[in-house]
Amino acid sequence: GFTNCPEVCPTTLFDITTWLKTLGPQADRLQVLFITVDPERDTPQQLALYLESFDPRIVGLSGTGEQVTAALAAFKAYAKRVPTNGDYTMDHTASTYVLDAGGRFRTLIDYHEGAAAALAKIRRVL
Repeated sequence: GFTNCPEVCPTTLFDITTWLKTLGPQADRLQVLFITVDPERDTPQQLALYLESFDPRIVGLSGTGEQVTAALAAFKAYAKRVPTNGDYTMDHTASTYVLDAGGRFRTLIDYHEGAAAALAKIRRVL
């Protein structure tokens, strides 16, 4: 995601914050990462400031353009810079990736999925 995202990212981070609360002590077994697709603007400091609005267990990751491109490729995710009136936004994958404790991909939670479905997927992986 990215910190200038107008809808998908803040909504998803709010949803994840709610899921973590709902999971209670089980949530402590999770590591939630928010990986930027906009390293030009999303410095570690900007990510930390942005994530203050959500569960403190959510960790923001940034890197060089090359590192972000490598992360996108590893996750088979999509992100593209889209020009807007003298600025830009980022078009990007709108799903939450769920990996197991060994780092293996297990499932996606789509942006439009409800909380019950998302929590069921997370619990299956836990």
